[in-house]
Order: sequence, then structure tokens, then C-alpha cells
Amino acid sequence: MSRRPAVAVTGLGVRCAAGATPAALWESLIARRPAITLHAFDAEGSVVGPASAMSDFDPAGYLSPKEVRRADRSAQLAVCAAMDAAEDAGGLHVPPGRRAVVTGTAYGGVVSQEDGIGRPDVLYVPRLMNNAGAYWVGARLDITGPSLAVTTACASGTHAVGEAMRMIWSGCADVVLAGGHDSALTPTTAQAFGRSGAMTTACEEPAAASRPFDAGRRGFVLAEGAAFLVVERLDLARARGARIHATLTGYGRNSDAYHLTAPHPDGAGARVCMEQALADAGTTADAVTHVNAHGTGTELNDLAEARAIAALFGPGAVPVTAPKSVTGHALGAAGALEAVIAVLSVREGLAPPTASLNRLDPRCEIDVVTTGPRKIPNGPVLSNSFAFGGHNACVVFDTPHG
Repeated sequence: MSRRPAVAVTGLGVRCAAGATPAALWESLIARRPAITLHAFDAEGSVVGPASAMSDFDPAGYLSPKEVRRADRSAQLAVCAAMDAAEDAGGLHVPPGRRAVVTGTAYGGVVSQEDGIGRPDVLYVPRLMNNAGAYWVGARLDITGPSLAVTTACASGTHAVGEAMRMIWSGCADVVLAGGHDSALTPTTAQAFGRSGAMTTACEEPAAASRPFDAGRRGFVLAEGAAFLVVERLDLARARGARIHATLTGYGRNSDAYHLTAPHPDGAGARVCMEQALADAGTTADAVTHVNAHGTGTELNDLAEARAIAALFGPGAVPVTAPKSVTGHALGAAGALEAVIAVLSVREGLAPPTASLNRLDPRCEIDVVTTGPRKIPNGPVLSNSFAFGGHNACVVFDTPHG
């Protein structure tokens, strides 16, 4: 453990409907202000439902008009968030070969894929491939070290952050751009999730459609977005006088091997994954100050995760937040958005509240923060992602020490 280089988070960048900057996203969370509206998923308006869409997104200044034509909206979001993260870090102060990028995405260029079915142009494949985001980020930031794309459904962004830390521990990179991106607001995606019963398709109050852990939940709300973190060796960050938002200390990943879409009902895999992350960080459950929950607002996920948290920490023993109540569910980007939020919780010493929770499901024996932000002490914050396919990933952030 002592031979591992400590890892700092020095840069943050986001693009989502709840905020195009980390500060704006944090403000939306603290104010319990959901970025969810009724959205038409097709031009004819035949598929309409609650969604968290970026209506004013513009990649100008990050990509040229020619590059925009070559990149799917998902990759465009990734470039903007990653470049913002690099700027927030004050630049990438190592040679290009010592830089790396890890992206997570569940759907890749699905907008381009649907638009091109039956009439693909010469750029069809480059726009839809899942590793396009990693290419664009690497090309824009002169990253010639390792470049990876992770696809583990809604755990993709968290896996990307954890694998970035492992790259630094292994010595193959000193600075890594890590995050997730997805823009899957297409009619086919909406219809598929809606017909499966996982996604809410109607709500009397669209803004309150995402209701994790609420007894009246109806499913998740589809969102688009991207989030990236600059993670680097702590000693190098301190040597250059970088601002350190938090340290990245632990990573757990495992698989339920139980069902294609449903989590293990008692949250067995989720609990083990959290335990792995805490052991990796060299800490224990009683030291954790806050849990950033996966919290999708589906009954199966909410119950499994709540059971896992209660089993590991004790019923109601640790403050829990479900950011998807504000951001919606950005699929492969979700874990990266929530990693940024967890870093901000560490930095600000606050657990942000969960929006739209009117009556806690009595089967969820957890302490969900609701009415306003709650002060938390310095210490480890755990961020969870539990995905279709039984893919589980957890990361631990902490306050810088020493």
C-alpha cells in the first residue's frame, strides 16, 4: 500500500442540463432544482416524456465546424467537459506520453447511429464507435499515452475513474483524463426503456419525475451529459502548486452474475463492491462521512442498493444523496457526473440534498438527505454505480492529507 503513489483530483469539467460547469451543477444540487422537463424525443413529437436534455449546448470554441460534423453529440459533450477539466487543472504538466485518457460510455454515438440507419455516409462508423470520445479527447489534449474506452452500461463513468487511478498506481501514466459521456435522447432509446418499465414515461410534475428512494417512484429519467476529472500523482500536483480538490483513494469493481438487467435483490454484489473500494482506500465503513448513491428511481435498484448500504453501514447510519433526482440518469456519464459531485462534497464539506423525495420507501432503511445540504466532516466519501449486466463500480474520495 505504501508503494502506491497518492492520487489527486486537480481538474473538473461537466456538461449536463443541471449545469454546464461544476459550480452551476453544485448550485442546482444544493437548491434541489431538477433539470427535468417534458422532452420530444423525435421531430414529430410522437415520443414525449420527462428527460434531462441540454437545449442550449454548443461546442463552438472547442471544436471547429468541420470537427462538429465528424463527431457525434456524445463525443462533443466529452470534448467540452474534458477540456474544461484540463483548464481547471491548470493544464497537463507532463509529456504527452505520460498522459492517458479513459472514457466511459454506454451507448457511444447512438444519435448518429439512428440518424444513419439505411443511409450511412462516409463518417457513419467514426461517429458511432464507442471509442470516438477517447480519440477526440486525446487528440485535443495531445495525449499519446494509454487511451481506453470502457463500456459497462451505467457503471462506465465510475469504472473509467477507477481505472485511471490504477493506471497511475501501475506507473503507466502520471496524469489521466477520466470520465464518461452519453447522449441517448433518441426515440428508439426512449421507447425501449419505457416499454421495459425502467424509465418513467409520464408524470404530473415533470420536474419531479426522478424520485429515487421515494415510495411513489416510477422509474428513471433519461438524461444526456459528460463529466471528466483530471487525476494525477499527488506529488507532481503539489510540486507544481496545483489546487487539489480531493484525493482519489479507493476503487472497487465486481459483478453480480445474477441477471441481465436486475441487481441481486439483497444487494450482495453492491455491498461487496463497496467493501472492496473501502479496503482499497485503506479505510473502514465507520469512517465514511457520506454515500453518493446510484439511486436511479427504479424499484429494483433502489431496494437492492438501500439494503446493501444498510447492511454495510447500519440502518440510517450514514448520510445518503441521490443526485439523479436533479440530473436525471445520464447512463455511461452518470458515474462520472457523480464522481465530480462526490469530489465537490469532499471539497465543500457538504452532502447535497435529494430532490423530489416526498415519502421515503419504508423498505429503504437509509438516511437520505432531503430538506437541505448537510454538513459532513472531513473524511472518505463513497460514490456508487450499479449497472445493467450486474456491473458494479465504487470509488472513494477523501480530503488531502499531509
